[in-house]
Amino acid sequence: MAKLPEKTKQIAQVHAQLINTVVMACHNKALIPQLEVVLKSSEDNGWVALVNRIRKILAGSRNTNLLKKLDEEDAAIILAILVGLQDPTQLPEPEQSAETKFAAPGLAGMIDAASKGDAKALSVLGDMAEQMVAASGSMRYLGAMIGTMINGERDLKTLTKGMDEKGVQLVEDLLEELAKLNPQ
Repeated sequence: MAKLPEKTKQIAQVHAQLINTVVMACHNKALIPQLEVVLKSSEDNGWVALVNRIRKILAGSRNTNLLKKLDEEDAAIILAILVGLQDPTQLPEPEQSAETKFAAPGLAGMIDAASKGDAKALSVLGDMAEQMVAASGSMRYLGAMIGTMINGERDLKTLTKGMDEKGVQLVEDLLEELAKLNPQ
């Protein structure tokens, strides 16, 4: 299997923790019960097709047919898991942040949808924020600010307090994407 394309790497980076956890569970079946809690939550939040494919991988499937009929994000996650199983050096590093040019549009879309009452988007963002707050650096601050952004906060200084340069860039990109979604 080839190396991951750059866009797939960036999508995978956003989900690095999940991807790494699945690969570890494939190598150590004792980790599956802990992973199953995350999978059940993800399934409850609408990621049914993704969770179905992950369970097939945990059961031993390594076939690229697992990628069929998945949206771009789910396919990138599954591909990253399959490639990571063959070549662990290709796994995304959980402590690295994704490139903002790929992360901002999707995150902004979810923030916008949640601010307009989309329950699924709100639930997914809640899970993401929880994972981000458990991380370190700017991701922790961003995770804490997601609720504030859903509620309409758009002040860059308020949203980036304590963030490093990459975190500030991500928030700037998020605000730009949110402005495109809601032109004044």
